[in-house]
Amino acid sequence: MKLIVARLTSRILTLCGVAVLAACAASSPSGPAPAGGAASDVVAAPERPVDIDNYQLEQGDQISIQVFDEPDLTMDQRVGASGVINFSYLGDLQVAGKTAQQLEREITGLLENGYLVNPAVNVTVVEYRPFFINGEVRSPGSYPYQPGLTLDKAIALAGGLTDRASTRKMFVQKASNSDGQARASMSTPIAPGDIVSIEEGFF
Repeated sequence: MKLIVARLTSRILTLCGVAVLAACAASSPSGPAPAGGAASDVVAAPERPVDIDNYQLEQGDQISIQVFDEPDLTMDQRVGASGVINFSYLGDLQVAGKTAQQLEREITGLLENGYLVNPAVNVTVVEYRPFFINGEVRSPGSYPYQPGLTLDKAIALAGGLTDRASTRKMFVQKASNSDGQARASMSTPIAPGDIVSIEEGFF
């Protein structure tokens, strides 16, 4: 009889130990998840500087085309929704999706084909399309892009953060990326056409 009781007591203690370990494992957190979803829901925005040399022209950019010794072929024009500009002699030119250097080479080649001998063409971006900032800033809206712009400078242009703003809930939708918002920091580079969102924090 004593042997049976001892075996039952040992089995009960073993089962209790297993139950305690299982409860601890279930209640133990695997790590904090950011507000609004799991850690994998939002990726970090790239911290690489904007490559202005390889910047592709889009709607809203204002460009200057200069042809040396040809004042009639020198013009400033803003790229419209069609992505096309009208250029003297050459007619409509598709510029959206091309860099200033690519457009420069294209115009040079077209002018050499029956118009000018050794034309010297220079294409520059006079004004980049704006970026947008909304949410918890004092003056949301669109602002002219400036080379070297980072999120902290963008916030300054928008009048600074409101008292309700959260520096842990700052996001940027890259104009060059349709995959959605990415989490940003104060040093995140901002490019023309980007959309910045600053969310409210809860205190």
